[in-house]
Formats: sequence, C-alpha cells, structure tokens
Amino acid sequence: MKVMIVDDHAQVRKMIRSFLTDVVDSFVECADGSEALSSYSQHQPDIVLMDVQMKKMDGITAARSIKAAYPNAYVVILSQWDSPELRDAAAVAGVKGYFNKADLVPLRNMLIAGL
Repeated sequence: MKVMIVDDHAQVRKMIRSFLTDVVDSFVECADGSEALSSYSQHQPDIVLMDVQMKKMDGITAARSIKAAYPNAYVVILSQWDSPELRDAAAVAGVKGYFNKADLVPLRNMLIAGL
C-alpha cells in the first residue's frame, strides 16, 4: 500500500510515517495541498492522509480538487482540528474518514483491514 502524507509540518509527517511504517509499503510526503494535487498523478497513492490547516491550500480544498480530478481517490483527513462544520465540509468534498492526529490507532486499524 502506498500512502501520501500531506502536512505542512515535517515532524508530523515523520511521526505519522514512523507509526505506520510496518503496515505501509511506501510513503509519499507533501508539504501542502497544492503539492499533493500536483503530484497525485505521478505517485498514484492508495490513500491520502490530509491535514486540514495548511498555508498554501487547505486540506478540504485539496481533497475536493483531488476528488474532482481523480474520482476514485481515497482521501481521509488527519488533523488535530475537529468540528461538525469541518466534518461536514470534508464529507461534501468526498473525504472517506476524519481522524485525530492525537490518536492514530483507528487509522492504523483501518489500514491493516485494507481500507
């Protein structure tokens, strides 16, 4: 399984990668939503783990853009920010799940189960 991690903090990307390294075959890292959108076709990840708040392009906008260009893309939000409004916006954008960065166990279990 190839996972694209999209977060504007390199330390967070590293933490996610090290937590999932034994259940994921390869990783692609992007520093913001616009980078993820431009590199999606080259890397064809099985799943995109997208932060919500990023400087150049936020995660909801990036998820919406990726899903518009690649309808079968599997995008989940992985963020410390959570609210009913964010979850609703993510669902409208076609996001498949919303996970908190503070607890990666449910995400890990989903990946082990094969999405």
